Amino acid sequence: MMNDMMGGGKGQGGGGFDRDQFKDMMGNASSLTLEEYQTYADAESVQDFYYTLTAAFNGNDDLEPVTDETEDEESQSNSGFGGFGGSMGFPGGDRGGKGMFSSSDFSVIGYSSDSSMTAFIDGTASVLEGGTMFEEGTTEKECVISEELAIFNELSVGDTIVLTNPSVETETYELKIVGLYTSSSNNDFSMSMFGKSQDPANQIYMSAAALQTVLDASDEVSTTITDENTGRESDSAVTGSISATYVFANTEKYYAFEEEVRTLGLDDSYTVSSPDLAAFENSLTPLNTLSTMAGWFLVVILIIGAIILIVLNIFNVRERKYEVGVLTAMGMKKWKVAAQFMCEILVVTMIAVIIGAGIGAVSSLPVTNALLEGQVESQNSQQTQMEENFGRPGNFGGGMPGGNMGGMPGGIPSDIPDDMGGGKNPFENMFNGAENYITEVNSAMNLTVVFQMLGVGLLLTLVASLASVLFIMRYDPLKILANRD
Repeated sequence: MMNDMMGGGKGQGGGGFDRDQFKDMMGNASSLTLEEYQTYADAESVQDFYYTLTAAFNGNDDLEPVTDETEDEESQSNSGFGGFGGSMGFPGGDRGGKGMFSSSDFSVIGYSSDSSMTAFIDGTASVLEGGTMFEEGTTEKECVISEELAIFNELSVGDTIVLTNPSVETETYELKIVGLYTSSSNNDFSMSMFGKSQDPANQIYMSAAALQTVLDASDEVSTTITDENTGRESDSAVTGSISATYVFANTEKYYAFEEEVRTLGLDDSYTVSSPDLAAFENSLTPLNTLSTMAGWFLVVILIIGAIILIVLNIFNVRERKYEVGVLTAMGMKKWKVAAQFMCEILVVTMIAVIIGAGIGAVSSLPVTNALLEGQVESQNSQQTQMEENFGRPGNFGGGMPGGNMGGMPGGIPSDIPDDMGGGKNPFENMFNGAENYITEVNSAMNLTVVFQMLGVGLLLTLVASLASVLFIMRYDPLKILANRD
């Protein structure tokens, strides 16, 4: 693809980067269909599956997008991906034409289920009193709009809004407002590769099934449009972009997922990866480092502790040698005498575990967080030093030297909706150099730790008691009594 985009390469008489060919190549890139996504959701490792369907629409004279800036028509028409102008095909969505990634008034997001509405689950967004959320999986053309958009257009619950196809103004669709939502997302207006529709206030929510009926209707009445400037032909139908999310119970299930989807028919040209898991594992770096250090410290303590306990038990048995002689002379079996010593040590061990657990419950959390803070500072210092070595301290500029990636001015657009990509900004983990480490823990002691401590104590007790048993089994009671001072 890179060779084709460069027009055959400089060495082959290529003419440099071909923007039109780049759009065509991206438009021809293979993408998964909803049916394929749903097929892979049948894998045994998948705990839950949901998706969002996103499409772009314009309003009419009675429905204007929320904005605090004025842009002329020329700037709007050139606000396509990466500053190339117009729009471009993109895997998972459009195949040319205006479609989703052109400059449009509104971004309509269809949710397959309540589980896919992550902003409402985590409390970032909520429906205002007097309205309701559309029914899960409904095909009714009902929607929920932002409170800001409703105030801007003097709309209320029960009103009907009209959306138009960005490519064909006469193609309209009516949606009934069943609720207004408020969100804590930043509503500041900003232009980006997605156009002004990505202002959170201009996002309209509805059922994915209902949005699909709209897209199907648009496809039925679609025509071929020829661009007056370039002569390129495109389909006028409104197209949607699918963002599917698979949920796994644990990392083991996730790693088993790839083998299962290959069996279900996923082509080898695709890779299976998880930005969420990668980001989470990366955030654990300081904690894992601290855990490794603590593990080695524990091993050293266990070795030293075992040696001390063995020495103390040897001295204890020697001090009570006459007692051992008397008991065995009276007829008590040596193994019973050894068991008595072991029981005494176990009682001391239990008391020590209780005292240690109490001290640990009070001190472990602040001590752990203090040590973790030091590890985070160390990791950040290493990251800063590495960035300075590359000559771009504090900012990777969108993951590429000079602050640009594929013509995106200033690096990563800041107004990509969180709802895309399973609730994550799709560019965040690809290009962002900043790390979000776990900086504190809220629990360092629980029953599992207590039982682990008890197990370690019992192990040390058994190891130390072996020395006592060996000495006791070697003693001759008559010699002990005869040689008593």
